[in-house]
Amino acid sequence: MGQVGKYSGVIPRTYILSHCDFTANLTLTISNVISIEQLKGWYSRDDVVAEWKEVNKEMCLHVHCYVSGPNPVLDIAAEFRYHIFSKELPLVLKSVLHGDSVLFTKHPELTEAVVWVYFHSSSPKYNRMECWGPLKDAAEGREGEQIRGFLTGGKNGSTPAGKLGSRKSLFQALFAFLL
Repeated sequence: MGQVGKYSGVIPRTYILSHCDFTANLTLTISNVISIEQLKGWYSRDDVVAEWKEVNKEMCLHVHCYVSGPNPVLDIAAEFRYHIFSKELPLVLKSVLHGDSVLFTKHPELTEAVVWVYFHSSSPKYNRMECWGPLKDAAEGREGEQIRGFLTGGKNGSTPAGKLGSRKSLFQALFAFLL
């Protein structure tokens, strides 16, 4: 059932961005029927799932990325997956802006909505929520007033993993590729 009022037709609204490993094609699915609660098992893939939420009478875009789970083998790739999701998030947000351009034409103020990114991981180091600022800035890769590592993980605005390029990171990247 949709919301009545200014944001009628916005909530519920869910985005699923999938990619094909063989063709590198991206597919954006937009639904005003599916909610994140109905997407059991989405986290077993490399999809990025986002949904609009109203928090304190303000619209926010909540983005969910699966970094690692209960399988200890996947924890080895957690650092690599965290960095990939962080690096590619602006592309994800640009896809949402482009793919749902009718919504943003009707509600241009939604480009000012704050983007909250949830990195889901069984590792406390990567299980975190980050504020990426207004959607229009986050889609351009501008950090602006980002609050990195808001709930758990990084301290003093740092990212948890440091630089990608250590021997450990290269091993993790190779291992993730082979999975």
